[in-house]
Amino acid sequence: MNSSQRFERYMEHLADGLGHMDRHAGLKGYCTGLMLPLSRKSVEPMAARVDPLHASARHQSLHHFVAKAEWSDDEMLRRVSQWVVPKMDMSGGGFWIIDDTGFPKKGKHSVSVARQYCGVLGKQDNCQVAVSISLATEQASVPVAYRLYLSTEWAQDPERRQKAGVPADIGFATKNEIALR
Repeated sequence: MNSSQRFERYMEHLADGLGHMDRHAGLKGYCTGLMLPLSRKSVEPMAARVDPLHASARHQSLHHFVAKAEWSDDEMLRRVSQWVVPKMDMSGGGFWIIDDTGFPKKGKHSVSVARQYCGVLGKQDNCQVAVSISLATEQASVPVAYRLYLSTEWAQDPERRQKAGVPADIGFATKNEIALR
């Protein structure tokens, strides 16, 4: 089986957890875009590369898939784990990795983007941070949980939270508190 066929099987496995069939194309387009060698991994450049003849329509559908469609990220992580963990060689033991991962951002409208330490850049900058927990061996690791770190600046701004769709029950928590949950 070649890599294209393996990717298709993996996408089918993940897509089964999305609910509606109309979300399957969004998942495949988004995952394909994430794997492309693009300097910006946002939906606009992804759409232009994935479907150059219909970039505007693809941009709209990818944006809807990422920002508006109701699917469970917990279910997606569960499905990733179902696919990867059985293939991991745990004979040498395994361990948990808790990591805060920063994503450099140019604007300030994405949820929780603030001037904070960004490990990818190695300095303070506009960054969005997530706390991730992965199961790892010496050969591989798989994410099993993650949560967005809501900066105090965002946690204390009800108007901004409402505009971005941050649920009211999510408040500020330290990265350690997030990892322990």
